[in-house]
Amino acid sequence: MARPRKPLLSTDRIVGTARDLVDGEGLAALSTRRLAAELGVSGPSLYNHFATKDEILEAVADSVSALVDLSMFEDGRDWRGGLHAWAVSYRAALRAHPNIVPVLARGPGRRPAALRLADAVYGAMVRAGWPPAHATSIGALMRYFIMGSALGSFAGGFVDDAGAYDPADYPHLGQAHLLAEQQEKIDERAFTTGLTALLDGLSAQYEQVARRGESGATIVS
Repeated sequence: MARPRKPLLSTDRIVGTARDLVDGEGLAALSTRRLAAELGVSGPSLYNHFATKDEILEAVADSVSALVDLSMFEDGRDWRGGLHAWAVSYRAALRAHPNIVPVLARGPGRRPAALRLADAVYGAMVRAGWPPAHATSIGALMRYFIMGSALGSFAGGFVDDAGAYDPADYPHLGQAHLLAEQQEKIDERAFTTGLTALLDGLSAQYEQVARRGESGATIVS
């Protein structure tokens, strides 16, 4: 009876297994030795696809960026509607893979999917009439906000012990122990509130830019 063949080692299989490992156990759990064991291969075989562990992490991060929907920047929506839909999709991807966010937070570097994401947002803002420097700032501030919302839970940061919040010390935190049990609801509402506030502020700026007829030749000036 023929022995079952091992699945062929491929870049996609390495990245998928590494992502599962990071998702389940965190960044510290990923090593080439551990990854090779999870794949059922020898360590050196990984180097036919990736030269270093950092390259694997970069590929894992880019695989998460590739999950973000960018179609809203090509389907005729206005810039505000596009940013809103993109922010929701981006946050959903990060919340599904929160342990890789610190790597994503370093910036796109040379990662193809991350660069396509940055290009799509910047291009959509410039096409909508934002000066290039403003478009750059919008991409940056949205990334700060979305990544910050995915890095941790505000509500989950409180314990469910009422005794931890003595009114003598914290007179306004009498119900803070109730936050953890409503974590998902509170965090979602906070994200929605913050996103609306950001977009409202940008809409006001957009009107000012349009009245002044601002332009700009570069992404920084």
